[in-house]
Amino acid sequence: MTVTDPAPNSVTALHEQLVHEHSAHNYHPLPVVVAHGSGAWVTDVEGRRYLDCLAGYSALNFGHRHPDLVAAAHRQLDRLTLTSRAFGNDQLGPFCAELAALVGKQRVLPMNTGAEAVESGLKVARKWGYEVKGVPADRARIVVAAGGFHGRTISIVGFSTDPEARGGFGPFTPGFDVVPYGDLGALAAAVTPDTVAVLLEPVQGEAGVVVPPAGYLAGVREVCDHARVLFVADEVQAGLGRTGHVLATRAAGVDADVYLLGKALGGGIVALSAVVADDEVLGVLRPGQHGSTFGGNPVACAVGRAVLRLLADTGPDGVLAAARRLGDALHARLAGLRGQGVVAVRGAGLWAGVDIDPRRGDGRAVSEALARRGVLVKDTHGATIRLSPPLVVTEDEIDLAVDALADVLVTDL
Repeated sequence: MTVTDPAPNSVTALHEQLVHEHSAHNYHPLPVVVAHGSGAWVTDVEGRRYLDCLAGYSALNFGHRHPDLVAAAHRQLDRLTLTSRAFGNDQLGPFCAELAALVGKQRVLPMNTGAEAVESGLKVARKWGYEVKGVPADRARIVVAAGGFHGRTISIVGFSTDPEARGGFGPFTPGFDVVPYGDLGALAAAVTPDTVAVLLEPVQGEAGVVVPPAGYLAGVREVCDHARVLFVADEVQAGLGRTGHVLATRAAGVDADVYLLGKALGGGIVALSAVVADDEVLGVLRPGQHGSTFGGNPVACAVGRAVLRLLADTGPDGVLAAARRLGDALHARLAGLRGQGVVAVRGAGLWAGVDIDPRRGDGRAVSEALARRGVLVKDTHGATIRLSPPLVVTEDEIDLAVDALADVLVTDL
């Protein structure tokens, strides 16, 4: 299919004008204004349909308006929406118990956004370092990886290696040591007696779906064990089915001490994130030391429980099996584009980073051309596009997306 560019006075252009005039310019979206979504497809304000191959950066792992998730939200909206944590609600306890069981840990700290989960994890790791490991006061350090993306709050951008994320926002929170991703020797050398945690993505999403070398995560586990340091896995994008597994870290045969979850946990309906760990770690928090008015709200917990039920289906027709099977199909098709305008392909499951030959164009140009053909992706770091379709996508739809990319590389650039 081919979608024409919006006319200057179109409904799309009018919506874009309102955003341009009244919204902060902190995003550079494609010229698409979505009004409706179902499964792997969205429809814009003028009735044009697009195959969504971004899925809200993995927040929509189960597609747009998954019926089980929408039904859970509707049921809860008719009963109770918010209590704050000043009182309990009848969804919070079951949600925490069910998430802890799925992940195989003892305790859950519910929050809202992925960045909140990361900030919460950083606070918990520092407090664990002081109270359990015995690091002297105010000396805790955390090792992080270059190229990582953990959100855009002030502490997080302080250890980002992306100049756009950092520029103009200092001074930054101290206590972080940045090492190259995938370099186990550099990571081990950065660990000191004051180190309390290593924070990593098991697959770096924003960096272009970068998969670490074989054995890297297991090596990180060994370093952390030897130095009595917490291994904190940021699975906000990589977790909850994106790679075909509940946790990408576990898929590599490794168990982290702390898991940071978000995005898909709220089913693409509500903001829901969580820190998941054992008692020794999350037990350091006491009343008044951390919190969130909306964290653990009943609507989010009700939707989250429905998400967990989808993920608990490990059968051949479940979303995890589909992500593995369809991920193999996606990567097999993309591999055929190497040398045909594609320099490299990386990824795992239904998640791929595709490096475009700079002689053909950059990631933005490819994303815009694909949108004109009815396929939505997004660029990152100039030359790369990311594909992360919902786990409910079909193989025919994957073929449609890859065929569109092949046509763009040959005829549109």
